[in-house]
Amino acid sequence: MKKLLLVLLILFCLGLFFKTNDRDVQKQANNEKSATVGEKPSIPLMVPQGFSIGVFAKGLGAPRDIIFSEKGTLLASIPRDDKIVALPDKNNDGTADETKNILTGLDNPHGIAFFKGKLYVAEETRVVRYQWDEGTLTATKEKELFSLPKGGNHTTRTIAFKNNGQMFVSLGSTCNVCYEKHEWLAAVITSDENGNNPRLFAKGLRNSVFISINPQTDELWGTEMGRDFLGDNLPPDEINIIKDGKDYGWPVCYGAKIYDRTFNPLPQKASPCEASKAPAYEIPAHSAPLGLTFINSKQFPKEWEGDLLVVYHGSWNRSTPTGYKVVHLEVEGNTVKGASDFLTGFLSDTQALGRPADVVFDSQGSLYVSDDKAGTIYKITSSTN
Repeated sequence: MKKLLLVLLILFCLGLFFKTNDRDVQKQANNEKSATVGEKPSIPLMVPQGFSIGVFAKGLGAPRDIIFSEKGTLLASIPRDDKIVALPDKNNDGTADETKNILTGLDNPHGIAFFKGKLYVAEETRVVRYQWDEGTLTATKEKELFSLPKGGNHTTRTIAFKNNGQMFVSLGSTCNVCYEKHEWLAAVITSDENGNNPRLFAKGLRNSVFISINPQTDELWGTEMGRDFLGDNLPPDEINIIKDGKDYGWPVCYGAKIYDRTFNPLPQKASPCEASKAPAYEIPAHSAPLGLTFINSKQFPKEWEGDLLVVYHGSWNRSTPTGYKVVHLEVEGNTVKGASDFLTGFLSDTQALGRPADVVFDSQGSLYVSDDKAGTIYKITSSTN
């Protein structure tokens, strides 16, 4: 009897061992799957050696701003269809399980952000906060925080948060070049997380479509599209470090404090641009910079930590097309030291096969890129891990 009990005890212990081991193996497999990518893109996209790219989701129309919930579900705004969608990947196979409409019937929704578990959405004329349920992937309206002036040429509004809850919203101009009637247009405004006392933060930003907080300096950075119709090479597009109370020049100035005499040809005794802020970095004219994110990923080279990835959406009014790529900017403090292409292949000769819009990292360090022409979101991972 004692021998039988001993045998049963040994078998029981062996069963626990193998069950635990199987669980560890499965956990390891899931971690490996989190760095996998889906099917090969239909257009010839190219990434640097050591990276792989695949399709995470497709058939999305024109996805723009992309952001992860605090528990890891990717959301995308689709302004053209007036909706926000969720793209869960519950089995971690590198491909979205479904495209679920979260909010529909909105008014040009573009900016989306999470803060303290709640979803913030910037439509053309308002900012709204929603209760977010990760289990059911649903958003319930909680509060309209404040109204925004209506757009014209540029209807996008984008949101960014500091860790202390300070909220920033960027608004584009109504025109190519003009004096605006509302001080919030062509500007960035700020409030707390509850939308209290929104005010002008910085002005002279013609179309700073995307903004992002630098986690190393806690400063607000933004891309900026310069005005049109000054030829192929003027004015430069920009990366700006956006500071409280500063004027970034538009409509009177562009680039490094250059006076726009085409807009205002009247002679000036002193340059009206001296008090304006020059950009942190000038981008080739008409590149149309959009999304930007700071690199914080174990899948990327260690020396790239703190650098910037910037989307160049691509030109529409240049004799030779430019942009249509994602660029790696080497950042040291508040200085951009160099630039190199990271993701290319959207442009074939003069034909645009795709137009990248935004970039974001997941918790595993994989990079996601939205393409609002091909209706696709791509996932990029290290192929050497």
